Amino acid sequence: MSTTKEFQTINPTSGKPIHTYSYMNEKQVSEAIENCHNAFLTWRQHSLKERAEHLKNVGKALLEHKEELAALMTEEMGKLLKQSEQEVELCAGICEYTAKEGPTELAAEDRKLPEGGKGRIVHAPLGVIYGIQPWNFPTYQVIRYAIANLMAGNGVLLKHAESVTGCALLLEKIIESAGLPKHLFKVLIINHDQSDDVIKNRYVRGVTLTGSAGAGEHVAKVAGAALKKTVLELGSNDAYIVLQDADLDNAVKQCVNGRVYNNGETCVAAKRFVVVEEVYEAFKEKFVARMKGVNYGDPTDSSSRMGPMAREDLRKDLHEQVTQSVSKGATVLCGGELPDADGFFYPATVLENVQPGQPAYDEELFGPVASLIKAKNTEDAFRIANDSRFGLGGGIFTSDGDKAFELAAEHFDTGMVFINSFGLAQPNMPFGGVKDSGYGREHGGFGMKEFTNAKAIMALK
Repeated sequence: MSTTKEFQTINPTSGKPIHTYSYMNEKQVSEAIENCHNAFLTWRQHSLKERAEHLKNVGKALLEHKEELAALMTEEMGKLLKQSEQEVELCAGICEYTAKEGPTELAAEDRKLPEGGKGRIVHAPLGVIYGIQPWNFPTYQVIRYAIANLMAGNGVLLKHAESVTGCALLLEKIIESAGLPKHLFKVLIINHDQSDDVIKNRYVRGVTLTGSAGAGEHVAKVAGAALKKTVLELGSNDAYIVLQDADLDNAVKQCVNGRVYNNGETCVAAKRFVVVEEVYEAFKEKFVARMKGVNYGDPTDSSSRMGPMAREDLRKDLHEQVTQSVSKGATVLCGGELPDADGFFYPATVLENVQPGQPAYDEELFGPVASLIKAKNTEDAFRIANDSRFGLGGGIFTSDGDKAFELAAEHFDTGMVFINSFGLAQPNMPFGGVKDSGYGREHGGFGMKEFTNAKAIMALK
């Protein structure tokens, strides 16, 4: 059991401390969970329409606090300020979408029974849902699961990444200001040992995690032992396939944007670039030139294309992956060196000659490092793309849209595929992966039902 009682948040741009926080004690954690459960008992009685109105207010409150929240996200994890603002706007849109579609998605459904009689299916809330969320999208990661579960009638607990604790507490304040019952959405400032105890708590009925495959395995094991459902959105090593008939200028633009967006720290991001040999050299020349033009700097400066990585240890791990890949045969085409400056910056980097056995091929590189891989043809490109233990997202670049949809449907072993663009979440489309990228879905109505009881009510003749 960890004995550390305090921790600090660190500004990754300067490397200097922001704030010191204290972990909650066992009594405080227990009371927070019980209070959330009691708030749930009231909230579950609200009609779907009433819940939707409250969620609309959450969306409005997010926009009212956009400047404050965006500035704090940039300070705590280093994303570009304009991308922090975009994140808040996306989250407000998720609230609006959920409020609009939730009452229909969760409405009771009547069915005739085969031998006569009436059946009804209701999506009853389960109770308190515990979310363990990462730092890379401090607002979106929370809103994505919290709003869906609030719409379903559940209570919500949040263990956010320590490095964005300020964002977590501000979100709690914003959500409560929108008129939701006190304690219905509650932040737990706890360590990993305490987190396991939360999963086991009798009032917690489900657990959702966004994080590494290792974290997912641990959480699933603890939750499974307590017979509690989990939804896991884990790591990825997304492949973006460039076919012979692709618009290379657009492909290069989208692939670079997809690799460096959010400082390269995105789960469903372009990471491996699999290019058929007919256009490989032309793509490489344009791609490397554009990556060289991606400058890093103060994320509040509008001229910066990237900010720093979120933590010093994350930058160290990424650089070690690059170094190991090079020692095993990869070639650095640009970047790949640690800057001699304050902050946790890492340059836009391209690796070539990427092969199995190298971290750049086998592992997730959670930062602005691109792996460039040549494929013999379309079939070989999909073989390479699917030759991964991960299966979150992927991309296809081709001028034949119909063919792209067919290839995506039949040959990509991932939860999501993006055509001629890079991956961003859409509120009306399911979000999630397969293989070591996890299971379960969020968005698109799916997330609203993940933690509900599809209750069958039957009256026989």
